[in-house]
Amino acid sequence: MRRYDLASGQQAKSIRGELEDLKLSIQSDDAEPEWVSRQMLDKHKRELEQAEADLEERLRAARLREEKIRQQERGRLRKRMKVADEEPDHSENDNAFLPDGDASDEEDNISPAVRALMKKWASRRKDDDTEPEEPTCTKIYYASRTHTQLSQFLGELRKTHYQSNARTVPLGSRKNLCINDDVKKGKYGADIDEACRALASEKDGKRCTYLPPPDEEAKMMDMRDHILSSPKDIEDLEGLGRQTATCPYYGTRRAIKQAELVTLPYNLLLQKRAREALGIDLTDHVVIVDEAHNLIDTILAVHTLPVSSTILRVSKTQVDLYRSKFRNRLKTKHVVHLTRLSVLLTALQKFTEAWANGNEDANENAKSDSSSGKKRPPQEELFGVAEFIRMLGAHAENINPLEIEKYLRESKIARKISGYSDKLADAAAASGIDPSKRAANARRKGVTPPLHAIESLLLALANPDEDGRIFLNKTGSPGAETVQLKYQLLNPSTHFREVVEKARSVVLAGGTMSPIGDFHTQLFSYLPSDRLVVYSCGHVVPKSNIRTIVLGKGPRGKTLEFKFGARGDEELIVELGQTVLNLTNLVPNGFVVFLPSYAFLSLVKTAWGKGENKILERLNILRASREWGRRERSQGLTYAHAYIQGLTGAILFAVVGAKLSEGLNFSDGLARAVAIVGLPFANLGSAELQARMKYVREHASSSGIDAGKELYENLCMRATNQSIGRAIRHRGDWAAIVFIDQRYGTPRIRSKLPGWIGTDLEVTDKFGEAMKNLGEFFRSKK
Repeated sequence: MRRYDLASGQQAKSIRGELEDLKLSIQSDDAEPEWVSRQMLDKHKRELEQAEADLEERLRAARLREEKIRQQERGRLRKRMKVADEEPDHSENDNAFLPDGDASDEEDNISPAVRALMKKWASRRKDDDTEPEEPTCTKIYYASRTHTQLSQFLGELRKTHYQSNARTVPLGSRKNLCINDDVKKGKYGADIDEACRALASEKDGKRCTYLPPPDEEAKMMDMRDHILSSPKDIEDLEGLGRQTATCPYYGTRRAIKQAELVTLPYNLLLQKRAREALGIDLTDHVVIVDEAHNLIDTILAVHTLPVSSTILRVSKTQVDLYRSKFRNRLKTKHVVHLTRLSVLLTALQKFTEAWANGNEDANENAKSDSSSGKKRPPQEELFGVAEFIRMLGAHAENINPLEIEKYLRESKIARKISGYSDKLADAAAASGIDPSKRAANARRKGVTPPLHAIESLLLALANPDEDGRIFLNKTGSPGAETVQLKYQLLNPSTHFREVVEKARSVVLAGGTMSPIGDFHTQLFSYLPSDRLVVYSCGHVVPKSNIRTIVLGKGPRGKTLEFKFGARGDEELIVELGQTVLNLTNLVPNGFVVFLPSYAFLSLVKTAWGKGENKILERLNILRASREWGRRERSQGLTYAHAYIQGLTGAILFAVVGAKLSEGLNFSDGLARAVAIVGLPFANLGSAELQARMKYVREHASSSGIDAGKELYENLCMRATNQSIGRAIRHRGDWAAIVFIDQRYGTPRIRSKLPGWIGTDLEVTDKFGEAMKNLGEFFRSKK
């Protein structure tokens, strides 16, 4: 398999590449005579050229078809008469809330066999009327974490000679691409996806004005051609959509087949339902995941689904009201499925209430209160999925969650139920005289329909039992507590495996992928080792532009080791302050200090601000700008502004793993030094982290390594390495990296640092010697 490029030069290059591969393969087989090898090459060349010609012919036919449609529409004089909307008002007619196709029951008396024949005949007619499919070509799907990162990538693409012939499509959600101002302002509800689907399914004057009807197909074709003509980002598409009065969301979907490069955010690639909704088929295509250090955590996050007890209660009420109102007008299949859904919601609601109240049937881990002797429920508890469903009771245990999820998804009845509930709420608010009720109703309508969350939860409950866990925890103040029920995915390979197995190749790319062991054990453990290739290269800057030092002791000789239990040690925090002051005297321009947590940042700020320490006071003298990264984006901009204005310098305190550690780049004078304080280990007491560690231990190969501990350390070091990577952003850049914790000098932690640091890491317990070496480094750069 290979990629077909339509530009003639790219075709020739692609063919030459294929022939070179085949030639090398033939040469490796010494048993073949030369004339046989030559014939094989000639035959393969003819096949490749014919494939290119066939593809070009299909594209030419598609263009002729499109031009014919355009000519027909230009020659057709239509008088579009504006007529009054004769549709009955939804407030007067409840038929609008019936499932599509259920307004009449004329098929109810038809036997299943006859109905099957009718469906088969309708399918044949549809196949006969279908136009030939648009030609497609092998694509690169390029995924990154945010649209900003994708826009940066497209900006770089525009600087290359490929930008003139690379057919590129940037994919986004309806929220990103919608140009209907009424939808964006919430006129049809806060859920843009639901509002869009509803307007797209309407007819005549109620249809979204930016979505051309089927008889204006040429308009959508023109939009597709505009999109493919040159690389565009999400902002460009919005402008194009407004200019052409055509929906860019549906335009990008239409352009996917003929695109050669498709950019998309992580969630659209990693969720099967999202890929299906967009019509993405990864079979034999190339997938590139940029910023892939986030990949495992992102897979787990997008498939982790929280549902509050409030959502359970509202969903149950809405389903019961709808079922009661339309029971006699719904087809039997709807009544059966809605009844099962109501039973399941009742069981979930009762279980969460019992757990919150400490009912022993729902809670086996309740603790005894020392004063009263009564058991009090824990704030957090974990259940296996099968165990959780069993504890819901016999009625719920016999219900298949996947069946209900499939019904909700295919019938789209959640939208109808939410619409009917909104109608009742509107009527109630309109009849009342209390303005606060109307305001509360408006706020309620600004929430995503609760049944959508239930639908996602039901899909998660159908996962294999060992792949995830159910977590229950309490939020809110005593007496007004809310229970959150959350499905936590533990096995990321389940959802990424389909991507790997369908795609021709998958490339995980990133500037700081270390440590990479988790990718082998958690994503690709089922693959043979010869299918995995790891390529790592050094930094683009010369070694003379980087100085890396581990400080094991401060200026007063106190050991620098910021373990969790020692972080409240004020003497240690003051020693850190003295260390930072000494570094500040040496570092020119900008200086970024990363701390392990927001809690520790607050402790530092408090201790340094005390009068006897005078650390903050001295920092004010040394640096014109001193920013603490609580409001990270605004603080980062203030910090950058201070540097750009050419003041005496600036220092920024940020937190590892937060926005500034990944979202912003501190190139050149914005960061002539980056200091990493402590090791940012996650909270080991977290039930979710414990579940992940237990899962990897149980599924690890017997190599003698504690897989749980390895995961725990890797989470810490991956976040650390991202913070390190904020500085030194191009070949001519230079900076010092200072690790303020003696543990960075241990072989185990040192081995998990980026490869480009390697053996050049200087580990010292002599603070004066470290300052001397750093001073020499900075003086050499003047």
